[in-house]
Formats: sequence, structure tokens, C-alpha cells
Amino acid sequence: MFRVGLDVHLRKISMCVLNDEGKRVRYLDLPGDGQRLLEELAALGDSVALCYEASCGYGTLYDRLKKLPNVKRVAVAHPGQLRLIFRCKKKNDRVDAGKLATLLFLDQVPEVHVPKLDVRAWRALIEFRRTQVDKQTAIKNQLRAVLRGHGIAAAHRKALWTQKGLEWLKELKLPTALAELQRDCLLEELASCRAQLQKLERELDRIGRAHAGVTLLRTIPGVGPRTAEAVIAYIDEPKRFARSNQIGSYFGLVPCQDQSAASNRLGHITREGPATVRKFLCEAAWQGIQRCPEIRAFFERVQGGDPGRKKIALVATAHWLARVMLAMLRSGEVGRFTRKTRKQEKEEAAQGKQAEAAQAKKAEAAQAEAAESKPAA
Repeated sequence: MFRVGLDVHLRKISMCVLNDEGKRVRYLDLPGDGQRLLEELAALGDSVALCYEASCGYGTLYDRLKKLPNVKRVAVAHPGQLRLIFRCKKKNDRVDAGKLATLLFLDQVPEVHVPKLDVRAWRALIEFRRTQVDKQTAIKNQLRAVLRGHGIAAAHRKALWTQKGLEWLKELKLPTALAELQRDCLLEELASCRAQLQKLERELDRIGRAHAGVTLLRTIPGVGPRTAEAVIAYIDEPKRFARSNQIGSYFGLVPCQDQSAASNRLGHITREGPATVRKFLCEAAWQGIQRCPEIRAFFERVQGGDPGRKKIALVATAHWLARVMLAMLRSGEVGRFTRKTRKQEKEEAAQGKQAEAAQAKKAEAAQAEAAESKPAA
């Protein structure tokens, strides 16, 4: 069997071929469109294994290579782990292709999962929606800056983004014509962004309805459609995770570790994997803490009554939810969570406000008492 390492770029593909004994028999620099590559691979014979690094468009190349009848294996390598392996002073495309071929010969390639085309398209749509949400937030911040620059306090009102608020903003007289022009352009951009988001979310809803897992995960308090579909799209095949704790590493929710002898230091989370899913999981964890006694109990147990551990406890809760979701997708069973009713949420919110008001009143009384007891000068 020939082992082939590929260093893939947009305009060029470097190819290194090793024989059964691991000796280098060929080096080639080919055009980046991949057509010559397919011809060279077909000419190698009946049994070929390939390895290349995961980068933009790696799935398309994977599909093309898998169609070749003589290609028995296509290994897509994890770029983050390759950086540790390939760290050296001499680096070029041919050297990288040779190292990939050697790793494949030794069967030491740190592989990544390659989902099917429809799942890759689903992931891309989820990520594109996230960029549109970020774009909408940026436009709103620019509109607030315009108002704030002219001393208009309404810039901080949440109601500014309702239909009534936007109409008020559109008709608002600003001190200069240039400021009004800027305001009008930003409002047009905001309307366009909102229309695109509605179109994207309709399509995501349609895809989500076709997946039973989305409905299953939404039974968890705090988990909405966007979180459920993102988790399912990136997990793809639940059985590829041999242990439930691997899901935390995949989503970058586990701490960095520096262990040596008796010393064992844990740092911030690794932040590996899809940032969009990590953010969704943290948002779902926070919503679940407000709505579900079981999720809140886990959060409070990790926090241990220390306000300084709030962020740590939130991330730990997100990690725990990810493991619960994986278990639910494997079994197809609904998790045992108690969901608070709207009435209970309103009652607890009212009680919280009353407690805060009572505490503020008590503090004012204490200050007044201290002022009265202070001796006159």
C-alpha cells in the first residue's frame, strides 16, 4: 500500500508518496484544483492511503478522494495537534507533506471526524446565522453611539429595538444632517439584517423539525431550538464518543492541566472546538439555572456559596449539560428535569424584588441610625 501525504493550499498541492517500507518514492507539486492529484493517485495502483490537514474546504476534497476506487483510507488530521508534532525550525510544503505521509505510515495521525455533506452544510448555516447575529449587535451598538454622541439618554433603553422604538428613532431630529444620514443608513442595514435572520431561522426550523433529536434536547429547561440544533449538528454521530467526558473536551469546556509529580494545576478552559456551540451551551446553562431546580442544584454545588466561583460554576454546568445531552441522544430518552411554570418564575422574581427592596430599606435605616448617633461637631 502506498501512503500519501498532502499539503493542500488554494493554488498548490504538495504530494509525498511512501512505499510499503516507508521509503519516499515520489515528490510532486500539483495545481490546487485537484484534478492532477486525482490522476496521479489513480496511477499509483490498487491500494492507496492518504492524509492531509483539516482546513477550509477539507470536506469537499474528502468527498472527491473517497470516490476513487483505489483509495482505501482518507485520514484528515487535526491541525491543532499537528502543530505540536511539526514544531521545528525547517518548514515548507514538501516537508509537511512528507511528515503527514510518515504519520500515516506509523498509524499515528490525530484524525478528525468528517461529517456528511448535508451535516457540513447545516453547520455552515448555523455559523452564518451566528455572524449575522453579531452583525446585528454591531449595528445596534453603532446606533446607540450616534444617540449617545448627542446626549440622548434613550440609547440605553431596550424598548428602542421594538417596532415602536424604531419608528421613534427614525423620526428623531438630530442636531446635524450628517448624523441623520448615518442614522438612516444604520436603520436600513438593521432592517436588512433582521430580514436575513428571519429567513435563516425559518430554514433552520425546517431542518430541526426533521431531526427527532432537536425535539428531544428541547425538553431540557433552558435549551432552545438554536442550542439543540447546534449540539446535534456538531456531535453528528453520538456513538463516535467512547466516553461521555470526551464531549467536554470536544467543545472546549474542560480546564487546561499542568501536572508534574505532586503538582497539579488547572487553568482556564481549553476553548477548543466550535465556539458557537460553547456559547450556546453556556447560555442554555444560565437559562436552566433560572428555570430548573436540578440544574440550579448542580450549579450551587459547584459554586459552593462563593460568588467568585460563579463563572466557574456556570461553565461546569454547561459541561454537565453537554454530557446529559450526549446521553439523551444515545438512549433516545427524555432527561429527568423539573420545569418551572411561568407562574412560578414570576412569583420567584417578585419575591426576589421584594427581598432586594427590604434589604435596601434596611441599609437606609442603618445609615440613618448611624448618622443620628454621630456626635455633633
